[in-house]
Amino acid sequence: MSRNDEIATLLEEFADLLDAKDVAYKPSSYRRAAENVREYPKPVEELAAEGTDAVEEIDRVGDAIASKIVEYVETGHIEELDDLREELPVDMAVLTNVEGVGPKTVGKLYEALGITTLDELEAAAREGKIQEVKGFGAKTETNILDGIEFAREATGRETLGKAVPLADDLLAYLTESDAVGRAEPAGSMRRWRETVGDIDVLVGSGDPETVLDHFLAWDLVGDTIEAGAQKASIRVNAMRVDLRVVDPSEYGAALQYFTGSKDHNVHLRNVAIDRGLKMNEYGLFDVADVSDPDSDPRVGTRVAGETEESMYAALDLPLIPPEMREDTGEIEAATDGSLPDLIEEGEIRGDLHTHTVWSDGDNTIAEMVAAAEERGYDYHVVSDHATGPGMVGGVGVEDDDLLEQIDEVRAVAADSDITVFTGVEANIDAEGGISVDDDVLDELDVVIASPHSALDQDRETATERLVRAMEHPAVDILGHPTGRLINQRPGLSVDYERLADAAVEHGVALELNASPYRLDLNGEALKIAVEAGATIAIDTDAHRPAELDHVRYGIHTARRGWVETADVINTWSVDELTAFLH
Repeated sequence: MSRNDEIATLLEEFADLLDAKDVAYKPSSYRRAAENVREYPKPVEELAAEGTDAVEEIDRVGDAIASKIVEYVETGHIEELDDLREELPVDMAVLTNVEGVGPKTVGKLYEALGITTLDELEAAAREGKIQEVKGFGAKTETNILDGIEFAREATGRETLGKAVPLADDLLAYLTESDAVGRAEPAGSMRRWRETVGDIDVLVGSGDPETVLDHFLAWDLVGDTIEAGAQKASIRVNAMRVDLRVVDPSEYGAALQYFTGSKDHNVHLRNVAIDRGLKMNEYGLFDVADVSDPDSDPRVGTRVAGETEESMYAALDLPLIPPEMREDTGEIEAATDGSLPDLIEEGEIRGDLHTHTVWSDGDNTIAEMVAAAEERGYDYHVVSDHATGPGMVGGVGVEDDDLLEQIDEVRAVAADSDITVFTGVEANIDAEGGISVDDDVLDELDVVIASPHSALDQDRETATERLVRAMEHPAVDILGHPTGRLINQRPGLSVDYERLADAAVEHGVALELNASPYRLDLNGEALKIAVEAGATIAIDTDAHRPAELDHVRYGIHTARRGWVETADVINTWSVDELTAFLH
């Protein structure tokens, strides 16, 4: 099983600690290397076994970083990283969850006040000590205090971008054992919630001892938390992984039960009770003639349990997709036959939001288009960042260069088997203005307008700003509308009903940014949007070819929002999409 994510996380920690010590240049090198290690299609530890030259085959991994990767794979430690941790003994991952607190801030506050934990940060802010540090002020201190509650909520929960690949690796490993019958994730991961507290996996097998021995022998196991006859828990890096083995005859009942959510299950159990049935993790039982149905969880006549479908069918319900199981009307919809026909993986025909080396992407236009072709897409949009509010470090493309880029896009398109659209990701300023001149926008095929600055506006101001941006006749898509980064910043508070109504009125698609670190819009907002008749664009915001595969996270988030295929513009044909664009 690949250790790519584990190694990438260490490189990111290296970058943060170097950043905190105000080391120039190196942090960005480590972060770029981490991104490419995480996305590398083969196990990096196999390259490390061949030496540093082999590791240097990974894009943007030079000799210095390659040698550290080899050192870690061989010894389990990186001496220089251990030294940095001793020099700066801070809880970097937790502290930087506070919006506005980056590695440099952590370094300064440690140097000035000895702050190492979130509790110490909060205490210093409440006592007014932070504003006394050079370079900080009362407003910064207040912002830090305001962000601590969000940081506490984020602590201990991991993004899908980290959790899902680990679960995929585990499932592939588990199914190598002949003792494993069926194996699937359960819990909030199977419902594709945007963050998960741990990874729950369910296995159907008549030989639990062999399954658990196989599980505990997984080469990614860090610590074994507990191990019993039917279940075991381990820790991989900082993430807990729980495995439960059940009898195959009860697998469907257990999968339904442990998928949740709690509210969905309670509602469903009440439906069962009304029919004289008892529903639990062991099956669905007819207890109409049982005097004490609670005396034993398996008492009564079993009427379902081997499959999940049978559990719902015994209640005269169709199988409700896991992503919808939040008790937000899905059981009522199943009862009256109005469940939506949800979008499926494989139905996206092109990505409408991608970046290249023209702004902050890693690859050329030709390389990104080739990656889209490899995925069987019908079309692809090049939408590099424009200059404007929120763009720092020379990331954005000037208007004149955008016009020049059109020629390169068309040259690449001429040699491609798919349709390639010219585009831009323009910035929405604090008042709702668009950062690109109208004459340039008119020359482009696709205009995405996104907020990248002033993300602390109040709900009314933020909503008015986004509505004004959608009123611009050239805007086709409202990109990542709240600007949030999961576990890092909450983004704008928005009136989703008003946003959806404005999108319908002005013919603008609302983006579901499929990056697992954004998932913006979220499921709740998407449900409101499609109920209002708004159109959705599921885009990856890819900055390198591997990130085009993040569309998977977008699809399942869309399913959480009850989104159907026809609601999504990039499931449409080229002609249908072209007719929609400005």
